[in-house]
Amino acid sequence: MKQTAYVILIGMVMPFLMYAQATSNRLVNDVAKMEGLWKGSLTYLDYRSGKPYTMPADIEIKRIANTNRFLFIHAYPNEQSANSTDTLTISNDGRYFDDAPVISRKVLLKDDVQIITEKIGTDGNDGKKATIRQTYILGKYHFSKRKDVRYAGEKNWIKRHEYSYNRP
Repeated sequence: MKQTAYVILIGMVMPFLMYAQATSNRLVNDVAKMEGLWKGSLTYLDYRSGKPYTMPADIEIKRIANTNRFLFIHAYPNEQSANSTDTLTISNDGRYFDDAPVISRKVLLKDDVQIITEKIGTDGNDGKKATIRQTYILGKYHFSKRKDVRYAGEKNWIKRHEYSYNRP
């Protein structure tokens, strides 16, 4: 009787585990094709003036060997003091991308992939509570990452910043 229950339990759990692994692998493969150097710009909404500002921005993406983690090495040619490195992590079950739940993943034209995440956090100099949406477009020759925020109790989204890169 116990053996039958174990077999049934394993039969119920295995499809979920296989789906989670496939989802994680798909996201890892999406980002892995982005490895290398990219040149582009960052456009952000200045908190004080409320106006957009654009500056040159470059990025190098490297996978950390045998992991679901990638280094994003940001370089700002005109503002080198802002250079930084971030680590993007894809959860083992593929449900989290950079610590935010994946809301959607879809294939666009030319095999570009769009990944959208959303999480609750804070935004702005005054730390207002907001829903933070990140939209990634991953393509062979183009990569972009856009951050939109919607403050608690508001209906409209605000485009906070967007990185836009092309392969050199």
